[in-house]
This record gives sequence, structure tokens and C-alpha cells, in this order.
Amino acid sequence: MTSIGQAVTAATEYLTAHPAEAAYTDTLATAIVEDGLRIRVTGPHGEKTITDMSTSVGGGATAPSPGWLLRAAEASCVATLVAMRAAVLGHTLAQLEVTVDSESDDRGILGIDPAVPAGPLSARVHVRMAAEGVDRAELESIARWGIDHCPVCDALRRVVPVSLEVDIR
Repeated sequence: MTSIGQAVTAATEYLTAHPAEAAYTDTLATAIVEDGLRIRVTGPHGEKTITDMSTSVGGGATAPSPGWLLRAAEASCVATLVAMRAAVLGHTLAQLEVTVDSESDDRGILGIDPAVPAGPLSARVHVRMAAEGVDRAELESIARWGIDHCPVCDALRRVVPVSLEVDIR
């Protein structure tokens, strides 16, 4: 945890002194249909994952759905930010587990009812954590900080403009 705290502190100090270097374009994620609704997603540095949909909508259920990956991204992002914050504050976590679930309505994703959103209607983040000698209020503050600074949570909370470019071949 000490090396994490030192790295985060150094990055914070550097970006505070050089704010123009803090903004950047995130790496691409490219999705290609492999078979039916099975999708291979790759990144420029060898990142890769596979998604598939449930059989009820024509998928093969051979891999996680994109919605599950969204919840996985949120859970891992919150866990990362909580661990980073604890390290910066000098706390060693004995336990950290983050679970995320959500409520959805398939009428939105299937276009049955235009009044129903395609994405989750609500989400819940549950953080289970422990640290020797750290009181409950401090741990709750660290958990809240993690959620407040998680880029995935932030993208889900606010309207992020999405543009579309279509290349017809």
C-alpha cells in the first residue's frame, strides 16, 4: 500500500504543477462481431475481452454480457479508487470487496417502449472493507471518496455527450 500511496501522491503533485498534461484521449476499444451476438473487443495494447448475449435474445450465452461488463467495470473501478485513497491516507486494508448490481427493464433495450431507458434504471454499490485501527466513519469516508472519484460512476451519473460517425462501405 505504501508504493501505491507514493505513486498517487507523486502523480497528484505532478499534475497539479502541469495541469495541461492531465487531459488526454482514452485508448480505443474496437468491437467486431465474431458470430451472432458474440463480440470480440480489442484495444491497441493487446487488451481483449469477449461479450455475448443471453439465449433469450438470440445470443449464445458464451461470455459475459456488455451490461455485466459495465457492472464489473464499476465494481473494479470503485475498488481501485478505494484502495488508492486508503493508501494515500496511510491505511492498510485487511479486506476490500465491492459488488455492483442494477435494476433494468428489457423493454428499453428491445425498443418495445420508447419511454423505458435502454440502460440500467438504478444501480447499487456495496463496499465491504476492514482496516486495523481505522474507525467506521473514516472507512465510510474512504468508500464515498472512491465512488465520488470513480470515472465509471461519474460517467453513469452525468450526461456524457456521445457522437456517432458511420462509415458505410
